[in-house]
Amino acid sequence: MPERTREASPCTDTEAGAEAGAGSSASESSGADAGGSTSAPRISPQRAEQRAETMRVLRRMAQLPAGDPERERLRAEVIEDHMPFARHIAQRYGGRGGAAEDFVQVAYVGLVKAVDNFDPEHGTGFPGYATPMIIGEIKRYFRDATWDVHVPRRMQELSGALRKATDILTSELGREPTLAELAAHLQADPEEVVEAMDAANVYTTASLDHPVGPGEEQTASLADFLGQEDSRFEAVINRQVLTEQVAALGDRDKRILLMRYFRGMTQAEIGAELGVSQMQVSRLLTRILRDLRTGFEPAPEEE
Repeated sequence: MPERTREASPCTDTEAGAEAGAGSSASESSGADAGGSTSAPRISPQRAEQRAETMRVLRRMAQLPAGDPERERLRAEVIEDHMPFARHIAQRYGGRGGAAEDFVQVAYVGLVKAVDNFDPEHGTGFPGYATPMIIGEIKRYFRDATWDVHVPRRMQELSGALRKATDILTSELGREPTLAELAAHLQADPEEVVEAMDAANVYTTASLDHPVGPGEEQTASLADFLGQEDSRFEAVINRQVLTEQVAALGDRDKRILLMRYFRGMTQAEIGAELGVSQMQVSRLLTRILRDLRTGFEPAPEEE
């Protein structure tokens, strides 16, 4: 194998743009590398030699056992030479959300997988094999890491299919499709379609500090329109529960409560009013309050 130099690498820094441009038509370059079975753009003799050199290195790698120092050296060489190629592909997706450098790192992961799994005897050129591997890795990153709220993969995929189905059916029907029509087109349950619609709304979220308001003033923020916990809300619930509990009491019990808590009478005065002892009034009040408290206790769970 001829000695490899940086000047002969398939993707040197000075030629990265041109080599990366070939990645946008990976299927054509793949066909050319496989034997010219499909029409492909003409490439310079120097570029053809660079690709041939890459194939020679990959074939040499395939002949060496895993862990062999020479194999690891050749592997690192191929990865380094094709990093500009992977970076160019990543930059095509950098404007769709997420830090641009994150997409580059993900593209490098796809490149490493392509080098490790490439079979030089399969008949496919390396650029044609590596391009879909890199793009697939970036798409998985989109699916798993760019959603602001975690959504199950099934819902993410259905959400993407839902947008396409809506466009298709709108064009065919001349109107917005119904839920049943979308479900039939997607071969999914209507409940799943509704969940996919909700999932589409959480791809991105808005900050509570996002300014809102009429015109250009926008002096308020989203947080200004959020409700707060009302300390009196629980009191309203307690009052309603207590009203129902008191309504269920007998007439004498209601009279005792009225005299004790609304008229401020002592137990002795209540006893004199009812013709009973103070001790009996105390016992009656204890029992009445115990009965009222039962309405505020949670119902036992059914087994």
